[in-house]
Amino acid sequence: MNLDAQKSAPVYEALERFRKQRVVPFDVPGHKRGRGNPELVKLLGEQCVSLDVNSMKPLDNLCHPVSVIYEAEKLAADAFGAANAYFMVGGTTSSVQSMVLTACKAGDKIILPRNVHRSVINALVLCGAEPVYVNPDMDSHIGIALGMELSQVERAILAHPEAKAIFVNNPTYYGICSDLLSIVRLAHEHHMLVLVDEAHGTHLYFHEKLPVSAMEAGADMAAVSMHKSGGSLTQSSLLLLNHSVNTRYVEQIINLTQTTSASYLLLSSLDISRRNLALRGHESFEKVANMAEYAREEINSIGGYYAYGKDLVNGGSIFDYDVTKLSVYTRDIGLTGIEVYDLLRDEYDIQIEFGDIGNILAYISIGDRIQDIERLVGALEDIKRLYCHNISGLHSAEYIPPIVATTPQKAFYAEKERIPIQETAGRICGEFVMCYPPGIPILAPGEKITKEIIEYTLYSKEKGCSMQGPEDSSLAYLNVLK
Repeated sequence: MNLDAQKSAPVYEALERFRKQRVVPFDVPGHKRGRGNPELVKLLGEQCVSLDVNSMKPLDNLCHPVSVIYEAEKLAADAFGAANAYFMVGGTTSSVQSMVLTACKAGDKIILPRNVHRSVINALVLCGAEPVYVNPDMDSHIGIALGMELSQVERAILAHPEAKAIFVNNPTYYGICSDLLSIVRLAHEHHMLVLVDEAHGTHLYFHEKLPVSAMEAGADMAAVSMHKSGGSLTQSSLLLLNHSVNTRYVEQIINLTQTTSASYLLLSSLDISRRNLALRGHESFEKVANMAEYAREEINSIGGYYAYGKDLVNGGSIFDYDVTKLSVYTRDIGLTGIEVYDLLRDEYDIQIEFGDIGNILAYISIGDRIQDIERLVGALEDIKRLYCHNISGLHSAEYIPPIVATTPQKAFYAEKERIPIQETAGRICGEFVMCYPPGIPILAPGEKITKEIIEYTLYSKEKGCSMQGPEDSSLAYLNVLK
């Protein structure tokens, strides 16, 4: 990494030059630097709204960058050890989908774990590729899906040698990492691309004690959520490429779906955050890891909770663990993760990232302070004292392996009928059903519905999970194939 070059932030600097010019706007957006919408200015501030501008020659154009955006993307590639980097303003969803659409077309096969984010399966709906699922192992105690075992990947490759790519979650929402180096080596031996959903792994590039990053492992493409642990604005992301990928084709794929009206607030936040990580990332993530380890020790000392970390590593399905993640198993105090999530927010004014059936995740990043950690620990101790009860009757797993009957695209566009969810066992689902976050589908289009899945879905709803996907928001009915 060229540290002297990394001190520059071309998009941000161009915006600063533009702001000082006092240009008269006869272009969009129509609020005209906020003058047309004073309430927006009151909410966001004059400087913020004045920089919500349209693409123009001095500011470059994200669809075909040739100046300041182009320079900023080159700096991002250097900072992340990639051959190329692209600024994405449609969230990491757009980065993930660009990876899949680059690697696959209709009829192609792609090997992937089933516990992927909905954006991956949405990409299969769009391109018509066929998923070959590697069903991950489960941790029998905490009930979460683990990483991809190398032996499982090898079996899938040998059974489907025509597959175009292997898709890997690394790390997962819970911090689980697969043996990415070995998966990349194996895939490349069989002439397959490796696509990595690194939505929760921005920080892996900036500290040697953290798990290996996608680019360091030699993966072909990676989707990186800069707005999660990297400090940029929500909805801003990076798409990273290695030398093996045709950049011109990737650019065409990106422009199929990405907006032609990119937000300069998002672009400048990517630029500034990349500079911050390049210059101060190592120090920042050392602090984050230490805070997370401190929180783990304190939470585990309460008793009843299990804040897991490196102790899970087994060299296979949990090849490594991202210690910046603060994932906590809650069921041993008789509460689901979503119940603890709700109590933290409603009774203690603490907003964590998510709660599911058995776990909570508190996202610790460069903006946190040790006093915030102590407040969280104190609240969890209080919750245990006030609300702990018998654990009987709780579901034990976060993931149920699906039975795939047809491709997501065929099911999504098939003729359907709506029937009561209790009567759907044995039918093929025509829509998504998921708790969000984390956005991993319980059911995806083309999968067979089972009694176990119905019970788990209704239990998740009853416990307060945010259920998304079905056309019927009450979840009383599901669309199934005729």
